Amino acid sequence: MKNYTFLKKITTAIIIAVVSFSCEPEVTRNGEQAKATDKPKPESNIIYGDLVIKEQSDYLMIPVSFSDQDREKENNLSLSRSYERSNNLYNIIFYNKQDGEAHLLLNKKAVINSFELLEVKAANKPITRVWLYKILDQDTNADKKINTDDAIVGFISDLSGKNLQQITPNNTQIINWVVLPSQNAIFLKIIKDSNNDKKFTGEDNTNFVRVNLDRPGIGTEIISDRLEQEIKSYILK
Repeated sequence: MKNYTFLKKITTAIIIAVVSFSCEPEVTRNGEQAKATDKPKPESNIIYGDLVIKEQSDYLMIPVSFSDQDREKENNLSLSRSYERSNNLYNIIFYNKQDGEAHLLLNKKAVINSFELLEVKAANKPITRVWLYKILDQDTNADKKINTDDAIVGFISDLSGKNLQQITPNNTQIINWVVLPSQNAIFLKIIKDSNNDKKFTGEDNTNFVRVNLDRPGIGTEIISDRLEQEIKSYILK
């Protein structure tokens, strides 16, 4: 009887030891997983690009990007020819060389696809200088991200980055532009989502808008619906 009791105690002790040993690694593993989960995600950082300095302007410019890997995967945007990079451009700081005053170009969330300095030189007239921007500020195809599948709208500002003015219609994309110095005007070719499928493709209509730099605003389309119908009547009859 004593031997039976002794064996019973030993058996019980062994079972407890085995159970304890098998549980310990699980607790440790769970603890390690918890620590890994609790690790804070790396912060996304603001990135300031190289200075943009133009002798014609009293202001220098600092492009503002944002380091966010998830956002970079969603957006595939090319910036101006001088500033192509993997990070999208979200704003521009304008800094006065003389008095040190600084301000932002944009007061809203948007992506600057490109920017270019335009100089319009007409005979017997002062030179007109403006910044021309291609900006994406709306998710026009409702896919919950902003990229070059969305509308790309034209804006201009003065050299100080102030008086920002939209010059092409909403829900369009700029294709190219040309400056006409004698008229102090810009002509921009655009593509419209004319079939309302939330895409910009070869099936959509193109047009041209004229923007008067003396009184900038959203340009008037040159080819009216009436004129287009007249063109079709000659070609398709």
